[in-house]
Amino acid sequence: MNQSNDLLNRIKEHYSQMSKGQKLLSEYVTGNYDKAAFLTAGKLGKTVGISESTVVRFATSLGYQGYPEFQAALQELVKNRLNSIQRMEVTYGRISQTRILEYVLRSDEQKIRETLDQIDQAAFEHALDLISGAENIYIIGTRSCAPLAGFLGYYFNLIFENVHILHTSSSSELYEQMVRISSRDAIIGISFPRYSMRTLKALEFAYSRHAKVITLTDSVHAPISQYSSAGLIAKSDMASIVDSLVAPLSVINALIVGLCMRRQDEVAHTLGTLEKIWDEYEVYESVDKTEKS
Repeated sequence: MNQSNDLLNRIKEHYSQMSKGQKLLSEYVTGNYDKAAFLTAGKLGKTVGISESTVVRFATSLGYQGYPEFQAALQELVKNRLNSIQRMEVTYGRISQTRILEYVLRSDEQKIRETLDQIDQAAFEHALDLISGAENIYIIGTRSCAPLAGFLGYYFNLIFENVHILHTSSSSELYEQMVRISSRDAIIGISFPRYSMRTLKALEFAYSRHAKVITLTDSVHAPISQYSSAGLIAKSDMASIVDSLVAPLSVINALIVGLCMRRQDEVAHTLGTLEKIWDEYEVYESVDKTEKS
């Protein structure tokens, strides 16, 4: 059971035993979770018209160790249920018009720090092992995650011979691209809120064929995590007009660097060949020509 459903079930189960103030709080939380998730215990109490201590007792009565743990579960609920309009409204409430640039950059910086503190190094190394040993590598990311999949695929094509970036214009075409996937292969799935059902189904199919599944998502409770052989967790902004995917991109960069270091000779040979091709067909502007002009 994911954290969001767990929170709602706890409130439902304890509602009849709650005090009047706690019932008011539970009704506000379930009806306005998009606002409540980002309030301190004091501000939440003030909004509902109860004391801060009542808010804290409410959290502990539901079985959470304190308000921070309760708020984390509430934010998980927000992350999974906010629609685009609600995400926009939450963002407007969090950012000052005169400090947009600072807010966004500092928020991205914080997500990278949180990812660094919490990511599982053993899972990262295991992901490198699975990818290195795969006969074929499949990559899937849809909607806002599609650029991440494309970026990863671009560099993987410089490292490996059999890389398949799955195109998701239709579900039938998606399965046709995966028809030969087997236990000798690995698939990397990238999914962040709002979670893509198409990515989930693709990983479910790969899992049923015994392929090694590597996931990059924001939580162990994310839907795709249930199929993961190596789960990489990166923090994203759960309520924003745009999806903040800076931390996931950093993890992808680390994967690319790690695999390049494991296959230095092959990568160097490939890049050497490409440099000759790029020069011959003038793919990049020549430094010499620029200097002469």
